[in-house]
Amino acid sequence: MAEKNIFDLTDKVALITGASRGLGRAFAEAMAQFGADVACVGRDEAKLAETVKIISKYNHRAVAIKADVTKEDEVKRMVDETVNKLGKIDIFFNNAGIARPPRKIHETPTEEWQVVIDTNLTGAFITLKHVLAHMVKNKSGSIINISSIAGLRAEVPEVGPASYGASKAGIILLTNIAAMEYAKDGIRVNCIAPGMHKSELGQNNPGPKPDPAMMEKMIKQYCEAEIPMGRMAEASELAGLAVLLASDASSYITGQVFAQDGGQSARL
Repeated sequence: MAEKNIFDLTDKVALITGASRGLGRAFAEAMAQFGADVACVGRDEAKLAETVKIISKYNHRAVAIKADVTKEDEVKRMVDETVNKLGKIDIFFNNAGIARPPRKIHETPTEEWQVVIDTNLTGAFITLKHVLAHMVKNKSGSIINISSIAGLRAEVPEVGPASYGASKAGIILLTNIAAMEYAKDGIRVNCIAPGMHKSELGQNNPGPKPDPAMMEKMIKQYCEAEIPMGRMAEASELAGLAVLLASDASSYITGQVFAQDGGQSARL
């Protein structure tokens, strides 16, 4: 084992939803850097093209696939297109998600709750369902669902409102169930629960945009007060954990949730 590069992803194919920006783009680059071919999925074709261009420097195949995870016909096409173009799916990052501005429960419009649940939880279920159907045929695969520390405990008002926290908590239990159901099919299912990482989550929210200088000040104060390491992480800092869970280095790990949050969730 010591002589083998257990982190090598050569000849593997990774499918990543929400790959047009932020954490998804970081996952895509990490997969390509360690040898995988990558299918980048999202709704923004221009941003997907940027991701493909960024990871092309690693000289592995990369394709952009436009799809909305809330639409099952598009998800099925996404899986079929990945298999047709790249041959298979070995690794799946179930990453697509949205957030909405923090509001108290009684102030939250029901349609705002629903759009978050539809994308973050139902969308994750739909994509998981169709990717698993492919992986079961091959009797192998590694799935990494993306939750949040907001799914581990109430992180309000700074991190996310009820809809976001509930959707991310659902991802964790979905991970546990899938890991148990598919372990004998050679499929591992784990979960990453990131804390504060630099991403574009929430930047497309409807309504007035917050003042950038004020937001930067608030984030700095929050990090210093709430995060033992005292800072927000770069999206690229998730690469090591992502490669671990995608590769043979985690061959006996399934059904687990890994919080990467600078020590924040240690404060129970």
